[in-house]
Order: sequence, then C-alpha cells, then structure tokens
Amino acid sequence: MKLRIHVTLKPGVLDPQGKAIEHALSGLGFSGVEGARVGKLIELDVADTVTDDQVDAMCRRLLANTVIENYRIER
Repeated sequence: MKLRIHVTLKPGVLDPQGKAIEHALSGLGFSGVEGARVGKLIELDVADTVTDDQVDAMCRRLLANTVIENYRIER
C-alpha cells in the first residue's frame, strides 16, 4: 500500500524558506504572491498489515517534528 504523508509548519511558525520563495518570485516579476509556506511530502510503500496506529507512530517519532509541524496521512 502506498501512503503519502503531508508535513506542514504549524500556523505562527516562521518559514524562512517560504519567505525566500516569496521574495524570489517577486524578483522574477511575479506579482500578487502574498505569502509562501514550504512543507514536505513523504511517500511510503508499506505492507497491508501496517495499521493506522503504526503509521501515526512513525509520523510522531520520525517523520514530523510535532512541536512545530502538523501532518496528514493519505492512504
């Protein structure tokens, strides 16, 4: 089974990469960009026997820093 884990910064956490993208787009002449946030997408191939609780534990222990990041799992 293929899983996609979407990891994003929590609201209020500074995002220097997002700010750099915002400024670079402006410098390239793209107007109207009022903000940018950078996250990550992790794709996992797992056995059908892997439970939702196990995937959640993977996210909390390794894939996301739950102090500053949120995550969403797609099966």
